[in-house]
Amino acid sequence: MSIARTLANAPEVLLLDEPTSALDEESAREVEDLLLDIIRERQMTCVIVTHNNAQAGRLADRTMIIEDGKPVAVGPTSEVLKNG
Repeated sequence: MSIARTLANAPEVLLLDEPTSALDEESAREVEDLLLDIIRERQMTCVIVTHNNAQAGRLADRTMIIEDGKPVAVGPTSEVLKNG
C-alpha cells in the first residue's frame, strides 16, 4: 500500500529502505517483481537500501557498498558483489 501511495505522487526517483525486510521469501520475491515492473514501465530511477546481497543481485544494475558511512565499492552489481 505504501508503494501505491508513493507512486500516486509521480516521483522521478523511488527511494526504498529495506522494502522487503519483514516479509517471507515468497512475498519478498513478489514485491521485487512488482518493483521491477513499475521501474521498467515508468522508466524510473530507484535507490534501494538493503543488507541482502542476493536481493541486490536480483534488483540492481549498479551497487554501492558503504562501510562506516563511506563508500568502499561502487560499480556494476555483478562485479561489486563478486569482489565484496
